[in-house]
Amino acid sequence: MAMPSKVRIFEVGARDGLQNEKQMVPSDIKVELIERLVDAGVRSIETGSFVSPKWVPQMADTADVMAKISRRDDVTYAVLTPNMKGYEGALASKADEIEIFSAASEMFNQRNINCSIAESLERFAPVTEAATAAGIPYRASISCALGSPFDGEEITPAAVADVAKKLYDMGAYEISLGDTIGVGTPLRTKAVIEAVAKVIPLEAVGVHFHDTYGQALANYLAALEMGVSRLDSSVAGLGGCPYAPGATGNVATEDVVYMLDGMGIDSGIDLKKLVRTAWFISDYLGRPPVSSVARALKGKLD
Repeated sequence: MAMPSKVRIFEVGARDGLQNEKQMVPSDIKVELIERLVDAGVRSIETGSFVSPKWVPQMADTADVMAKISRRDDVTYAVLTPNMKGYEGALASKADEIEIFSAASEMFNQRNINCSIAESLERFAPVTEAATAAGIPYRASISCALGSPFDGEEITPAAVADVAKKLYDMGAYEISLGDTIGVGTPLRTKAVIEAVAKVIPLEAVGVHFHDTYGQALANYLAALEMGVSRLDSSVAGLGGCPYAPGATGNVATEDVVYMLDGMGIDSGIDLKKLVRTAWFISDYLGRPPVSSVARALKGKLD
């Protein structure tokens, strides 16, 4: 299968990337991060989540962030909505789209949202029905699609495909396959995508890889070779997962864009502006980016 000539990068740094930071990041810094990403060419961006501040205090200001950002008609501003209360927050903030999520791991689902996979899908039904009625598009993600963080639990490609089909049938325009703990390898990636593409259209398949074992870019290449053109990534490699022991951050957007540029695949993103953005948020957090590209290009930005 031919690789795509163009991809859509869904930038998750402002939500998935920042949500687990121990130091509180002010709304104005989040807004500047989002504005810088948009200026760099990002056209699909996760701006926050409407979840209980008790569980994710870093996202308590999502409504404020949504109110302060400069909206552009050619940019999609998305928020995570785990329930109807979250959906109502998304509606009030005029989010362009919402996100729902489940997992291919029963144990992870219990740790993450305290219910089974089947129960999680039932919980999301009112949200998806309301979004459909309001004409708000929604995407869905599947955590642990390439492996479980818990010993003894096997995640089969067929199990991932089953969850993907159910989410797609609920009306999600995109199903993002998440390697939550970064254990996937290229052949495993291809096997899971192949299984999922048998039950939903390939153009609806997205991927979201963590770089715990240094395999993320190889896995993105494997996905591209399968024809996948929807990629999630996080500026500066921000993020991790509090419910997955040992999980480190998302793959850095600038590393992905550097690879795509070298392959002649259009992402629409200006690499130098993106690297400056990676250093902006990293400097605020008081640590260098984990991104190899951000560190390599730091002295070549001017």
